[in-house]
Amino acid sequence: MPLVTAWLAGLVFGLGLILSGMASPAKVLGFLDIAGAWDPSLALVMVGAIGVGLVAFAVAGRRRATLLGGEMALPAARRIDRRLVGGSLLFGIGWGVAGFCPGPALVALGLGLPKAVVFVLAMLAGMGVFELLERRRGR
Repeated sequence: MPLVTAWLAGLVFGLGLILSGMASPAKVLGFLDIAGAWDPSLALVMVGAIGVGLVAFAVAGRRRATLLGGEMALPAARRIDRRLVGGSLLFGIGWGVAGFCPGPALVALGLGLPKAVVFVLAMLAGMGVFELLERRRGR
């Protein structure tokens, strides 16, 4: 059952990304181009996502188990440190240069966009470098 639920959640998420235009780098870059031909439509998508997230985290914070009976594992960190700020900067720069963030890049990969292949390969390489650095840091 968890596999089916995960598949359905991914399907709904992917369809939402396609319908909102988030899987299109041109749409995303248009949103980020505040000094040129700015397209504010993705701001509405983000506000909607924040609203859904706020409600979901409020409900989840009062629960001890997921709806499927699994352990509720919410983020516990509340501190803003150099790693968080640095990671956020790298994420934002990557989003601005490529027009993708991880979820929409995977959707675009499924749609067969060549630019998504390059982004996903670079994303996986970055994740690998992070893991290596974390292991080295842990020693």
